[in-house]
Amino acid sequence: MSETARPIDILLPVFEKGKLTHVLPSAYKADGMIFAVAASPEIPMPEQWMPWLIQSSSSALVDKDVDALADVLMNNLRAHLQCMTDDSPLMPTRCEYSDGEVDTAPEIPAELAQWLEGLLYVHQQLEDVWQQAWEKLSAKEALREDINASDTPEKRLSRCLKLFTTLANVELALQYRNPGQAQQLKENLPLLWKQLPTMIQDYIALAGELSAALPNQFETFTKTS
Repeated sequence: MSETARPIDILLPVFEKGKLTHVLPSAYKADGMIFAVAASPEIPMPEQWMPWLIQSSSSALVDKDVDALADVLMNNLRAHLQCMTDDSPLMPTRCEYSDGEVDTAPEIPAELAQWLEGLLYVHQQLEDVWQQAWEKLSAKEALREDINASDTPEKRLSRCLKLFTTLANVELALQYRNPGQAQQLKENLPLLWKQLPTMIQDYIALAGELSAALPNQFETFTKTS
């Protein structure tokens, strides 16, 4: 991948051509979903996660279409894993905060909301994997005395998910707050958006730490064909 390429660049041509898009969510939601698969402490097998992206059970899909779709999705997964290895930008450019954005109550772009919606959906599907990894890691760290109780894996994950959820649906977040809190959230949106890349990196780092307690499948999906 080039310096400017992002994993979503693998998906976008499929959507531009319009082929196979009737069975997928938006490109941004699909990219967020596959990111969450790649960031899982234990990466599920394709036959488990690919059906999460399929929105239609249309029998119009022939074997050639299915194979082409599977190739695109796997290439996107590999791209996310490579970005994590290289510490390269992995969110779509449209999802990143820009200094050119208005610093007062910016509108969260639909593409970012879709990307985070996809991330959160897959995280929910993989909650058991995260929980099992956390329990095994906790058992190992129970003997350590240098663990900061205020920065446990559970609390770090909670912070990440809270931010992802807020930015995925700002309107809903505002509804759950009183007028004063809602106004404060609106004013803080630029700051929260700016924090997103850091939270994404902590989400990835946390998954890496937890994966130490589980079988590592990383190399399985990063091998080039």
